[in-house]
Amino acid sequence: MPKKKKKKNLKQRIIKLLSLLIGSGILLLILFFFSIKAGMFGKLPDDEILTNINNAQATEILDENNENIGFLYRSYRSNIKYDELPQHLIDALVATEDVRFFEHSGIDYRSLFRVLIKTVILQDRSAGGGSTLSQQLAKNLFPREYSYNFEIIPIKIKEAIIATRLEDLYSKEDLLTLYLNTVSFPDNTFGIEAASQTFFNKPVNRLTVEESAILVGSLKATYTYNPRIFPENSIERRNVVLSQMVKYNKISDKAYQEAIDKKIELDYHPVKADEGTAPYFREQVRKELVKWADEYEKETGKAIDIYGDGLKIHTTLNKKMQLYAESAMKEHMQKLQKAFEDNWGNLAPWKKKSVYEQYIKRSHHYKALKNQGKSEEEIQKILNEKKEMQLFDWSGSDVQTMSVIDSIQHSLKTLQSGFVAMDPKSGAVKTWIGGIDFEYFKYDHVTQSKRQVGSTFKPLVYLAALENGVEPCDYFPARAVSYDNLEGWKPTNSDNEDYAHINVSMPEALKKSMNTVSVKILEETGIRSVINLAEDVGIKSDLPEVASLALGTAELSMLELATAYSSFLNDGKASDPYFIKKITDASGNVLGEFKSENEYKQAFSGLNQEMILEMMQEVVNSGTASRLRWRYKLRNDIAGKTGTTQNNRDGWFVGLLPNLVTISWTGSDNGSIGFRSTSLGQGANSALPIFGLWMQKVNADAKLKHYSNSRFRPLSDKAQRLMDCPPIKEDGFFKKLFTNPDKEKSKDFDEDGKEKKGIFKRIKKLFNKDG
Repeated sequence: MPKKKKKKNLKQRIIKLLSLLIGSGILLLILFFFSIKAGMFGKLPDDEILTNINNAQATEILDENNENIGFLYRSYRSNIKYDELPQHLIDALVATEDVRFFEHSGIDYRSLFRVLIKTVILQDRSAGGGSTLSQQLAKNLFPREYSYNFEIIPIKIKEAIIATRLEDLYSKEDLLTLYLNTVSFPDNTFGIEAASQTFFNKPVNRLTVEESAILVGSLKATYTYNPRIFPENSIERRNVVLSQMVKYNKISDKAYQEAIDKKIELDYHPVKADEGTAPYFREQVRKELVKWADEYEKETGKAIDIYGDGLKIHTTLNKKMQLYAESAMKEHMQKLQKAFEDNWGNLAPWKKKSVYEQYIKRSHHYKALKNQGKSEEEIQKILNEKKEMQLFDWSGSDVQTMSVIDSIQHSLKTLQSGFVAMDPKSGAVKTWIGGIDFEYFKYDHVTQSKRQVGSTFKPLVYLAALENGVEPCDYFPARAVSYDNLEGWKPTNSDNEDYAHINVSMPEALKKSMNTVSVKILEETGIRSVINLAEDVGIKSDLPEVASLALGTAELSMLELATAYSSFLNDGKASDPYFIKKITDASGNVLGEFKSENEYKQAFSGLNQEMILEMMQEVVNSGTASRLRWRYKLRNDIAGKTGTTQNNRDGWFVGLLPNLVTISWTGSDNGSIGFRSTSLGQGANSALPIFGLWMQKVNADAKLKHYSNSRFRPLSDKAQRLMDCPPIKEDGFFKKLFTNPDKEKSKDFDEDGKEKKGIFKRIKKLFNKDG
């Protein structure tokens, strides 16, 4: 075969192969596109949702008295009309973000081609993006949710599809209005009206040309071009926007020169979407609504838009009680944080490299620098550079100059708090505080966090003991004992007294929260018996089958603890918490009604409920929670229990009113950081004051007398008789004579709780049983 012919055949084969590859590639892209359009990569909004965006009604969240506590929007926006927008604002936006906005139909193919050539092929990062305002609007209305980088491709295509559909449904003026009402500005401000009010304290129709340019310029990077934090960056970006307006004949050269000569003059009045009543509670409601809407659609075939259908969510929350709780928490935690830092002084653990270094290596700053190939020395230098950043601070200033390492130390030292109150009979949640500030700390300590509960677990141990035949007037040696079969473990009391020859009754031991006695009561009862009762009152977390369970080494959530304690006020039956009562549509039609699904059996007798509540009232009257009486001057009927965990990491207080269960918690999110001293870190000092301050406010509100004036039932004759004994009994003469108080006492712990009672004691208990 001639050489020329061979070359020609080879060339034809190559062309044919390339054509086949290109054709296959195009076919795959077409199939990929239509698979996205068909919803295989996530459901696209239907025409009904897109058509109603302009008339979307926010979902309103109401408390138990139909008082507003917040809204749910697709975006937190201001809903300004087109004729309220100054022309120079529109000109600035179009000239900077999408100069061919009035020419394209949702996708600017010229810009896409420019991005492909310059950004992708030539690697020119200054080439800008190819998204139109319509595509950006699609992203604002339907926020991106993805876990992996490759998912951005179908998301971008979905946004392009939505953009073209929006262009078909709305005029250009409507699209601009929607965009400016939904776009995010600096300081978590959404919508042009909110941004105008936040940064210049004026409505949008009164913005000047340079002020419009500042706000439009910030859209490129809301943090970098924040005029409050980085005024120099903001001026530079403002001038770029103004130059674009000159380039496209929107302002004159003279107007441009006058504008760039002006300094930024802010009149800052922040409007934050995360602020408002019960933000952690509202987020929990939102999560539940997402699940409910999905189930509702499966059952009825009708889609529900929880952000735009104008739903009314009737919750169990009491707005007044919630506001009092938030006020009490802030008042106390601000003082506690200062005392915490002062108490540690120069010995602060969060300043130790061994503590904060592990958090540095987990930070996205460190990982980003590592991925760039930086050496450890270079990384440390960069992480120690000071710059302005936004951080939570009780002083009220959220912008501080510090390094990344400083910010991590700041986060480690910040104490957190939680507070929840619920109706023990119905399970209706009345207050809910998941942390100290929702804007900065989204982690909800009411449901998401499980911590050791310390001595707040002891009443469950005592209840199990009562159910298993132990009587309130049975005496237990208060002296510390070393348990040989537990590797010499020796629980001691917080007051560090020896208590040689002293025996105490159950009420006395609970009142003083005596660890030594609690362990002995657990031993008498049996670990399994205690766990069984805990499970019967709604505790679902795994409980450790160890002797230290008596001291609260179990890790529970606040809501789980509230569930368990609801049984103390509900005839021995636990109540599951719930917080949504009813959901109605915009026309008032009921879409769903809810209540607590309590399936718990009676876990203990009415007699034992009486006696444990009486013991817990003495904790408040003269025990570890007595400061409620002498400091906060509370005269209500209150039963309570304080709790403190090892190394003062967690402080707890359970406060029981006759018709309300409350749980207070404080501590650091870092488990290795606790209070330096027990006097400061104990639950009576760290958690109880939130309840005390809150109760003062509740008492002062005449409309909350249902709670403040409620009273416990008087003790029955039988309960009085069983609890009628001296709190302390000393050893007899001969026992004192033959016992060496200086010799450490040791024994084996009997985890099965095998009774060692004589026949007369057993007969006595038969007559004392609650019939």
